[in-house]
Amino acid sequence: MAKPTKITLFKDPKPRAETVMDKTTRAAREILDDEAETRLVKTARLRKARLEREASSPQDDRSADAAKKAPAKPRAKPAAKS
Repeated sequence: MAKPTKITLFKDPKPRAETVMDKTTRAAREILDDEAETRLVKTARLRKARLEREASSPQDDRSADAAKKAPAKPRAKPAAKS
């Protein structure tokens, strides 16, 4: 008679079937991961474009534009209701 080993003595339990809740959770996580990846790619692309734009524009143009703008007027108070 063959000597029992750990492999033959203790058989692996059958894998549990995936429930509907498990399927839904997996699908939701995949969707959220895809959206997060898309958001990161878009952010990197916009950051790169902004940095390139800032590097190509002269620095003193921005300060001159800020000095030309008139200070904002305070808003008029609405008429009181009687």
